[in-house]
Amino acid sequence: MDKKILKRQEKPVKIIQVLTTLSFGDAVGNDTIALKKVLEELGYATGIFAENIDPRLPEGTVQPISKLPELGREDVVIYHLSTGTELNYTFASYPCRKLVIYHNVTPPRFLAPYNEEKARQCQYGLSGARYLADKVDYCLPVSDFNRRDLVDMGYRCPMDVLPILIPFSDYEKEPNQNVIEKYRGKKGTNLLFTGRIAPNKCQEDVIAAFAAYKRNYDPDARLFLVGAWQGMEDYYARLRAYVKALPLSDVIFTGHISFDEILAYYHLADVFVCASEHEGFCVPLVEAMYFDIPIIAYDSSAIAGTLGGSGFLLPDKEPLMAAGAISRIQKDEGLRERILANQRSRLQDFSYTKIKALFQTYLERFLQ
Repeated sequence: MDKKILKRQEKPVKIIQVLTTLSFGDAVGNDTIALKKVLEELGYATGIFAENIDPRLPEGTVQPISKLPELGREDVVIYHLSTGTELNYTFASYPCRKLVIYHNVTPPRFLAPYNEEKARQCQYGLSGARYLADKVDYCLPVSDFNRRDLVDMGYRCPMDVLPILIPFSDYEKEPNQNVIEKYRGKKGTNLLFTGRIAPNKCQEDVIAAFAAYKRNYDPDARLFLVGAWQGMEDYYARLRAYVKALPLSDVIFTGHISFDEILAYYHLADVFVCASEHEGFCVPLVEAMYFDIPIIAYDSSAIAGTLGGSGFLLPDKEPLMAAGAISRIQKDEGLRERILANQRSRLQDFSYTKIKALFQTYLERFLQ
């Protein structure tokens, strides 16, 4: 066995992870890398193999799918399913035990008006997910919302919900001081949403809520929209035009930024506002919990499940209602503290130790 490809072999079974794209800094990629570390600690020969590899990743993190080693019947391949690719189909032919971690696929209806190619890719992803329904041995959806999706697609294999494994120690790193100094001490509420600029995340509804809040409660407020827009340039242009038409100042689109800059915006934020209509898990909600930022979120997809009774759920997207909720949280210290206390409690459910132990339990049960 090539030790440059698979690390450690204290146990006879190989447990390998495969995925379409391993990107630098995204939720699926971070989950894959975190699970690799756990598998190494458990003594398995393991590795990550991807069709597309972000060149910014440290050398040795991942190998091209073409270097996938020979597999035996008792080996396990964990497939992170999140998009459309031929891998959804070739995975079915692997001569080993097959486990799917399902991160969900963005419904193409969100993307079609802005990027037809990405919409087709997502449609291909959903078709591939349905194709695999009777061809895998076990599934670990990252949320109960995703579990229900798999059931609706015809999956009947054993399933357990495994939330994304988040190494919280990463968030203890030093935030970018230039960003901190630029905004710290300025008058006004800092509202934040993190996540790529994408139509399923509905940044226009966050902007509408911000406009109502700025107009009725805090004229000095600002909104940070932290996320890249590559591939969704038309949607980004629409958002910029919307801001201009309102007209509205103090909406900051950061674009793709470094991790320490992302940390800085979390340190600056007073309220986290999410209006997304489709999330398979939504890691930024957990990040906001970690940074002790009260969350206001529209009740959709996996949002309520991830919040687990914490945060402040909105039943609709009426901008004035959202603005009023932001104002109340800012002014009512008792309410703010109750929300934060509930979020701190919920955060414990996502502790690295707890999710790591859950993964080990599920994996060992599956192997037996």
